[in-house]
Amino acid sequence: MTTRKLARLAALALSTLALAAMAQHKEGATAPEVNYQAGSSPLTDTPMYQSTNPKAPKMTQAEFDRARQTYFERCAGCHGVLRKGATGKPLTPDITLAKGTDYLKVFIAYGSPAGMPNWQTSGEFTEADVDLMARYIQQDPPQPPEWSMADMKKTWKVTVAPKDRPTKKMNNYNISNIFSTTLRDTGEVALIDGDTKQIINIVKTGYAVHISRTSASGRYLFVIGRDGRVNMIDLWMPKPDNVAEIRIGLEARSVDTSKYKGKDGDFTDKLAIAGAYWPPQFVIMDGDTLEPKKIVSTRGMTVDTQEYHPEPRVASIVASHFKPEFIVNVKETGKTLMVDYSDIESLKITELGSARFLHDGGWDSTKRYFMVAANNSNKVGVIDAKEDKLAAIVDVGKIPHPGRGANFVHPKFGPVWSTGHLGDETISLIGTDPKKHKQYAFKEVAKLKGPGGGALFIKSHPKSTHLYSDAPLNPDPKVSQSVVVYDINNLDKGYTVLPIAEWAGLPDDGGAKRVVQPEFNKAGDEVWFAVWSAKDKQSALVVVDDKTLKLKAVIKDPRIITPTGHFNVNNTQHDVY
Repeated sequence: MTTRKLARLAALALSTLALAAMAQHKEGATAPEVNYQAGSSPLTDTPMYQSTNPKAPKMTQAEFDRARQTYFERCAGCHGVLRKGATGKPLTPDITLAKGTDYLKVFIAYGSPAGMPNWQTSGEFTEADVDLMARYIQQDPPQPPEWSMADMKKTWKVTVAPKDRPTKKMNNYNISNIFSTTLRDTGEVALIDGDTKQIINIVKTGYAVHISRTSASGRYLFVIGRDGRVNMIDLWMPKPDNVAEIRIGLEARSVDTSKYKGKDGDFTDKLAIAGAYWPPQFVIMDGDTLEPKKIVSTRGMTVDTQEYHPEPRVASIVASHFKPEFIVNVKETGKTLMVDYSDIESLKITELGSARFLHDGGWDSTKRYFMVAANNSNKVGVIDAKEDKLAAIVDVGKIPHPGRGANFVHPKFGPVWSTGHLGDETISLIGTDPKKHKQYAFKEVAKLKGPGGGALFIKSHPKSTHLYSDAPLNPDPKVSQSVVVYDINNLDKGYTVLPIAEWAGLPDDGGAKRVVQPEFNKAGDEVWFAVWSAKDKQSALVVVDDKTLKLKAVIKDPRIITPTGHFNVNNTQHDVY
C-alpha cells in the first residue's frame, strides 16, 4: 500500500472520529458548563520547572511557552495544575502519549460528552492551536512552585498597625449597609454606600476578587483574589482602606474569620483563614494583622475510590457559630474538614466525607447545617456543625451552584434551602427542618423551573417574599441579561422576568451585559445586581425595589469596570441569605 493511500485512510479514520465526537458533544456539556469550567488560572505567568520527555512530539521553546499559557487560561480549571484530573479527566503523558497526536487533535477540536469543550468547532481555537495543544499535553506537566511560610511572610504587609488604627468609628457611613463590589479585571473592590448609592473608595486588591467576607464584629472586610492575595480593610477609618495584606498561595478562592463566642472562649475576630487552589492547602492567620500562623496541606485520598490526589483544591470556607471551628471544603477529595482553632499549635481536625467536587454553599436558616454543593457529582452535602457529622447527601440537578443559596419558608415544606444549577434550568428546594418537618428534612422536596442553565447565584431575605435567580453564563443574551423572580407564597405560578441590563441603560456597544449575583441591602427591601460587561465596555449596578419589582436606581461610574460579585456588610457578617 502506498504512502499516499495510507495517508488518505488515516484522514478518513480521523474524520470518522471527528463526526462521532461531534455527535457526542451535542449530547454532552452545555454552553454554561463550558463557560464556567474553562476559566483562566492566575498561574499563567508563574515560572515553573519543566523537564524534557524524549518520547513526546517536538516543540520549540516558543511553542511550549504559548501552549502553557493557553493551558492555564483555558484548561487548568478542569484538568488541574498538574494535569492529573480534577472535574476533567487526567491528561498526563502516560495516557496522552498512548493516544497519539491525531486522536488528541480530534478530542480537542470536537469535545466530548463528559464536558470537554469543542475548542475548534466553537471558533475558540484554530487548527494550528489544536495541533499545538495536542503536542503540549504529551509533554511532562510543568511543575509550579510550592508556597511556604517563608514565601507568605515575604508578601505580608501591615500598612496600619493595630495600635495606630482608630479606637472608634471615624466616619459617618452606615457601615452595616456598605456593599463590597468586585471589579474583576482591575484588581480592585468598590466600597459603595448602600444608603446614598455613592462610591466611598476604590481599594486595590488581588486579581479577580472571588469573595468578600466581614469579620464577626463587622469592623473589618476581608477579600481574596484568585491570585491568592488577601486584603484586610478597616471600615472604621475616615475613608475605609487596606490595613494589611498577604499572599497565601498562587491561586485561591476562599477566606473567612473566626466567629465563635461561647463557653470555650471569645474568638471574635481573633483569627482569619484562607484556602488555596495551588498549592492545595489552607493557612490560619492572626485576625488583626494577617500574620500567618499555621499551614495545613489538603493532599490526600478521595472519598470514593480512596486514591491519592495530589491537587485537592480548597473551595468554600465558613466559620461555625456553634464551636471554635472553621469548616473547610476540599474539592477533589470530597472532604469537609472541621478545623478546631481553639489551639492552633495542637490543631484538631475532624474529617467528614460526602461527595467529590465540593464547591460553594451556605447555612440553613438556623446556621446549624452547612449545605455544600458537590457540583460535578450533582449532590448537596449537609454538614451538621453542632454534632460535627454528615447529616445527609442529597441528589439535585446538574452541577449545582448556589453561591450561598437562599433560605425561605415554603407554604407546605416549611424551611427550605435552595440552589440553582449550571447544567440545567431547575432550582432545587431542600427541606432543612428536622424537628417540625421531619418527613421533608434533607430531601429535595421540589423543583422550580427557570429559563435555562447557567445560573451562578440565588438569593432571598428573611424580610422578602421573593426568590431571585441569575443566569449569567446562559448563551442566550435574553436570559443572561435578565433575572427571574419567584413569589415564595405562590411558586406554582412560575417566574417574572426583570430586564436588568435593559434597565441599566448602557450603550449598545457590543458589551455582554451579563447580570450577576442578586444581593439584598441590610433592610431587605432592595436587591442589587451587577451588569457585567467587558473591560473596555461600560458596566453598571442596578438596584431594584423588592416590594414592587421596579427599577429604583442605576449606579454608573467610569471606575466600575467588570463588576461581578458584591456583598452587603450586614448580610455577610450575619450569614443572611
